[in-house]
Amino acid sequence: MREGNFALDGLLGFDLYGKTVGIIGTGHIGLIFADIMHGFGCRVVASDPFPSPDAKPFVEYVPLAALFASADIISLHCPLTPETHHLIDADAIAQMKEGVMLINTGRGRVVDTQAVIAGLKSGKIGRLGLDVYEEEEQLFFEDLSHGVIDDDQFMRLTTFHNVLITGHQAFFTVEALTNIAETTLANIDAFERGNGTLHRVTAP
Repeated sequence: MREGNFALDGLLGFDLYGKTVGIIGTGHIGLIFADIMHGFGCRVVASDPFPSPDAKPFVEYVPLAALFASADIISLHCPLTPETHHLIDADAIAQMKEGVMLINTGRGRVVDTQAVIAGLKSGKIGRLGLDVYEEEEQLFFEDLSHGVIDDDQFMRLTTFHNVLITGHQAFFTVEALTNIAETTLANIDAFERGNGTLHRVTAP
C-alpha cells in the first residue's frame, strides 16, 4: 500500500469456512483456538495423548496420522518433550495434504526446520506461520537489524513468500503479562505463608 501497488497478484486467499483444522495439543490454549476455529465454521480435529475432559463436543480426537491426512490447517500447541521433539519431521510432512498450512506457536523444536524447508520447496507446505523457531535463543528478543544473522536455516525461511515469522511474541499482550505477574505473586505469597494453592506445571 505504501508503494502504491494495489495489484492482486499473489494475494489469493481461501475461506476458513468448511476447512478442517487440526490441533496438536489440547491444553488451555489449544482448546481456545478450537473454539475460535469452530466459530469460523471449521471442522476441528485434534490429537493429544491425554484428551482434555474440557474439550467441547465439536472437537474430534483422531490419531496423529489421521490428523495429518485430513487437515487443511495444522496448528501446534503442544509442549516440548522427548516425544514431541521434531514431531513435525519429513515423515509427518509426507503424510499431510498438498498445500497444507502449518502454524507453530508452541515450541520451536517441535518442528524440524530442515524438513519444513524441504516441504516448502516441494509445495507440500503451502503456507507456514512461525512464532517460535528451533534456534531462537540466538535471535529473538534482540534488535539484530544492524548486524549479520548467521543462521542459514532461518535466513532461508525468510526468502519464501508464503512464510510469516514473528519473534515469539504471541504471548505479548497486556492481559497475558498481567496474568503472569498475578500468578507469580500468588505463588510467592502462598510459598511464604506455607499454605494456599501454588500454580504448578506438571508433566502428564
